[in-house]
Order: sequence, then structure tokens, then C-alpha cells
Amino acid sequence: MKKINKKILIVEDDEDFLFILQKIFTERGFSVVTAKDGEKAVETAKKEKPNLILSDILMPRLDGYGMAKKLREIKMDIPVVFLTNVETKGDIKKFDYLQKSKVHINDVVEKIKKKLGVK
Repeated sequence: MKKINKKILIVEDDEDFLFILQKIFTERGFSVVTAKDGEKAVETAKKEKPNLILSDILMPRLDGYGMAKKLREIKMDIPVVFLTNVETKGDIKKFDYLQKSKVHINDVVEKIKKKLGVK
């Protein structure tokens, strides 16, 4: 396995799904940090400075949109890809969005690699 010099922050409140995502991205060579809600994600992003955030939308304390808004307010321009089952309308244009139930995990990894310019 080739080490990829990119750090991603995975934000997911479902512990089992978070574990699976962390394992897959780590196995594919990414450096991975995690958070279980939007507030913790903002703290983690400030400290860890990830290259990209892969986040759920519906979470306790602060949802994914609130997290992205807070990051912009503090001038942290980190790309956010939402991986969720929430059907979005207008917000889909502002963010990359993948629907959990309609995408294979390998497609998620490829989307993240493409977004980060990794082969």
C-alpha cells in the first residue's frame, strides 16, 4: 500500500460507519482523523488542518452545514464532501455530495482522491 501524503477528517456520528470509513481510508494510504459531531469537527480541523473533510450532514450538536459555515467564518478553506442519506436541494450546488445508499465505498474513495489530486 502506497502512503498518500494527504490528511482527511471524517465526521460521522454513527460509530460503526465511522470505524469502517476510517479503516478503508487508512488502508488506502490516507492519514485519517475523526470527529463524531460538527462542533468537534471544527476543533479538530483547527488543530489538525486536514486537506479535506468527509462529513455526514445530520449530526448532534452541530450539523454538517453548520460545521462548513463555521469553518468558512474562521477562514479555513477546506474542501467538504458530504456523505449522507439526506436529500438536498439547493445546497447540493455549494458542496460535493454523495448519497450513502446510492454509492459504493470505492466510489467515495475515488471521489476523494480526485478532489485531492491523488492518483
